Amino acid sequence: MLIILATSPRVAPGLLSWQAWQALRSAALVLAPLGHAQLPALEEAGIGYTTAEPPAGDGGPETAAAVARWLAAAAGPEPAPAGDVVWLAPPEGGITAAGQPVRPGLAGADLIRELARLLGPGQVRLMAGSADPAGARLIDLVQAMDRLRTECPWDARQTHESLAPHLLEETYEALEALESGDPQAFCEELGDVLLQVAFHARVAAERTDGTAFTADDVADAIVTKLVRRHPHVFGGVTVSGADEVQGNWDAIKREEKRLKAERLGAAADQAAPSALDGVPFGQPALSLAAQLQRRAQRAGAPAGLARLDGDVPPAPGAESAMIGRELFVLVARAREAGIDPETALRDAARQFRDAVRSWEHAES
Repeated sequence: MLIILATSPRVAPGLLSWQAWQALRSAALVLAPLGHAQLPALEEAGIGYTTAEPPAGDGGPETAAAVARWLAAAAGPEPAPAGDVVWLAPPEGGITAAGQPVRPGLAGADLIRELARLLGPGQVRLMAGSADPAGARLIDLVQAMDRLRTECPWDARQTHESLAPHLLEETYEALEALESGDPQAFCEELGDVLLQVAFHARVAAERTDGTAFTADDVADAIVTKLVRRHPHVFGGVTVSGADEVQGNWDAIKREEKRLKAERLGAAADQAAPSALDGVPFGQPALSLAAQLQRRAQRAGAPAGLARLDGDVPPAPGAESAMIGRELFVLVARAREAGIDPETALRDAARQFRDAVRSWEHAES
């Protein structure tokens, strides 16, 4: 039998499954490309191997036939040895935890199917020697970004400021893909958003003024925050449900802001943070109004504030101010009904778009 042993380039050499080590130790012949990352581990384990370069190809029928001829030649002119032949396939894109190659190639399904046809039923088996852990491809993203930053003229000249519009643009494109109902498009657009995070982190890593940070620092910061704000998961806190989780989250955030103010040397009258601190006013107005209202509600503010009742003075201006107040109150109505106002307006905008297109079609 031919055993194609696939390994992950993101797992340290030698960290193979028990089945993989058993196959290697019991094999009559072990074949590996020259320079394969696992060879030092085989040598340390006392496992002999033969180096031979497999033919290049895309894993299709022609590649399969070439690989079959290569295996016969690698075994030598003598009759094939009694026992299994293990081929340490080039790592290429790695292999998933389910035992499937990340990308087709010299361990791909097409190649294995063709080899099985050429060598006979039951004579070919794909074995996962090591598999990518969850999130392993993020390492590839960081490495790709390192190369782009040093080898691509466009990427090399970017700054946080020049990238800022893309951060917002890619987020909106991801939202549009989500609303389209196309999961593959949404996945792709999320990748574009993730690229912005990796890009900004790579730019920040080059700072020499003591403010540098890396992608690992970004990940560490959010992991630390998630652990701190979920004591019911990572600690000994018991909660009764989602409402108590939200309450704990808000209390923890308030304490974080207080400690941050103290650390930065804020004045005593600023040490007690507002529930509205950190709300970005650069976001779309409907989203801004909704977020301000959510924050105020969680802080226990009277509901009348969101409706601009009572002693809240009107905004300066004439008709514009009145329309603004009406929109703000409409956001409050939407929230009371459990409706996201931004999503509702986007839905209405799409309906208007479709109506205009229908009208244009009827007029043409």
